[in-house]
Amino acid sequence: MSTTARSQASSESLRLFAILALLVAGTFALSVIVGSAAVRPWALWRALADGDRPLLARVFWELRVPRAALGLMVGACLGLAGAAMQGLMHNPLVEPGVGGVSGGAALGAVVAIYSGLVDLSGLAPQVAGVAGALLAVLLIEVVAGRGVTSEGVLLAGFVVTTGCNALIALVLNLSPNPLASHEIIFWLLGSLADRSADHVRSAAPPMILGALLLFSCGGSLRAWTLGEEAAASLGVRPRLLRLRLMLGSALAVGAAVSVSGTVGFVGLFVPHVLRPRVHGDPARLLWASALGGALALSWADLLARLSGRVLNGGELKLGVVTALLGTPPLLLVALRARRELV
Repeated sequence: MSTTARSQASSESLRLFAILALLVAGTFALSVIVGSAAVRPWALWRALADGDRPLLARVFWELRVPRAALGLMVGACLGLAGAAMQGLMHNPLVEPGVGGVSGGAALGAVVAIYSGLVDLSGLAPQVAGVAGALLAVLLIEVVAGRGVTSEGVLLAGFVVTTGCNALIALVLNLSPNPLASHEIIFWLLGSLADRSADHVRSAAPPMILGALLLFSCGGSLRAWTLGEEAAASLGVRPRLLRLRLMLGSALAVGAAVSVSGTVGFVGLFVPHVLRPRVHGDPARLLWASALGGALALSWADLLARLSGRVLNGGELKLGVVTALLGTPPLLLVALRARRELV
């Protein structure tokens, strides 16, 4: 790439980041105003400024702000991890769920609910979710071996995901408590309802640590696009790169899944949509996907909350909304690719 083309690509990426950042800030402001219950913005402002409606102010600080913050955090982690996994595998159809990380986190949280640990501590699903994601990464390393081929890692991730899904189904089958089964099913559908500041505080440390690990791999992923041998000649150690990416994904996605439940499509279609906007640069794609994921999940959560007004309080689950929003763009991409082949 020439110096002029590189400068132009850098300018376009900066504009994209600025636009995404402004949209994320505006979406957060909108998220704390809009809820499943209709409240006029000026009434909310008076409650915060004058303190004449303490219940409304408490709902704002203890429910709406944490939920809006988690929407940004979870979406950013899913988008970031999806971009990192796609860069490692050289495959735009990979997401954390395919890599086994989401399955391990979901299994850990489900076991915490089934075993009754959630009754001892409301944070048990978060701890178990992160632990499950880390164990899934360890198992993938054992199955994949020392090689770093995309096929080997994908196969290992598929095996781990299938095993986790089978164990989740077994837990549901063996659960003697229908209320626990109901809670597990609804948790697997994904939701940010009734999340508090405690969930934000417990999920933030592993999310931040995982995100830092993933962002630190940007330069190595640039070299990785040239091929394994070329990347090795530039000082990239393939297995160390894989370990850093998998560990970062486990921490970030494990914490995200542990507070939101299973949410698909964000880690798949957000990097896929933004990749042309950063000219295929995997390092810039990490930042763009983090912002785009935060934006996409926050809007999906807004739609889920608004659906509660239409459904008389029974809002759609977040995983359902993301699937409904993510399927049409991916279908259009598939149809476009089919026409190009013909």
